[in-house]
Amino acid sequence: MQENFIVTGMTCSACSAHVEKAVNRLGGVSQATVNLMTGGMNVSFEGITAQQIIDAVIDAGYGCELAGESAREKRSARQTEELRRKKRSLLLSAAFLIPLCYIAMGHMLHLPIPDALAQNMRLNGFVQLIILLPILWWNRNYFIIGFSRLVKRSPNMDSLVALGAAAGIAYSLIEMITLSNSLHGSSHLYFESAGMILTLVTVGKYLEKRSKKKTGQAIEKLMDLSPETAILLKDGEEIEIPTGQLQKEDVFVVKPGSMIPVDAVILEGTSGVDESALTGESIPVEKKPGDRVISATMNKAGRLICKAEKVGEDTTLANIIRLVEEASASKAPIAKMADKIAGI
Repeated sequence: MQENFIVTGMTCSACSAHVEKAVNRLGGVSQATVNLMTGGMNVSFEGITAQQIIDAVIDAGYGCELAGESAREKRSARQTEELRRKKRSLLLSAAFLIPLCYIAMGHMLHLPIPDALAQNMRLNGFVQLIILLPILWWNRNYFIIGFSRLVKRSPNMDSLVALGAAAGIAYSLIEMITLSNSLHGSSHLYFESAGMILTLVTVGKYLEKRSKKKTGQAIEKLMDLSPETAILLKDGEEIEIPTGQLQKEDVFVVKPGSMIPVDAVILEGTSGVDESALTGESIPVEKKPGDRVISATMNKAGRLICKAEKVGEDTTLANIIRLVEEASASKAPIAKMADKIAGI
């Protein structure tokens, strides 16, 4: 069988490689593919439960849950919040990086620098450190996640960023202690390099999260095609119920101008049905008793009485959404090789 999962906490290809490795080690798993962009994981397995797969991902240091409507909603809200937070971090980091680079490298471009900073290199270095501290604070997750993954022997890109920035800062602090009071001494401080590393990586992270959000929005738009309510016909009465409560063999009414909630067969009525949202056909298709209609299409004219054939996750729309998610989670052989190299 196949199941889709949502994995949280991944930041780079090394993370997705670690998750795939953790799941593929389980007996009964024939294939597990993780899509870093969407945070989705598609697993083919038998003989084990979905909970065992979730536990394996959690043991590897990441979050995991079965993909479903509530999980997708939480993922969308989480992506929106992460994007907002990353944008704020990027703007604030860039605002402090500009004066930091000016003080550290202005003399190389013969730009005017205050005499106190130009003549006292220890003071120059101290000011650079003070300006760097807000950048470190807003990008502290690189160090928290990076070093924690290093301790767990599953380093990722954050580990490299944290090591690079920390090395520059540690070296600069040592240099400040022994710094000679000369202009040449300032070239041995690398506070601006640490700030530049963190800010530039944040640019990439921000763009990546924007792409994730757009991918998620495309899937959400497909989900929004399905109507929220349906009109159930029971004992001659029309009862409005949530679409999710429709059962197979239920008889329901589709009024003119309404969306068809599930895949069904027409019992009574004739009408033109607009299927352009799913098929791209711009001209409504004439439907009569005995014809089948599919979910998320629109009844244009007549009143239809239909009997539900496929509901819930079995509808055509649900299958399209599932195929889109599976396609986005699948990888070409060269992409799989690239992820393995990145993991190493």
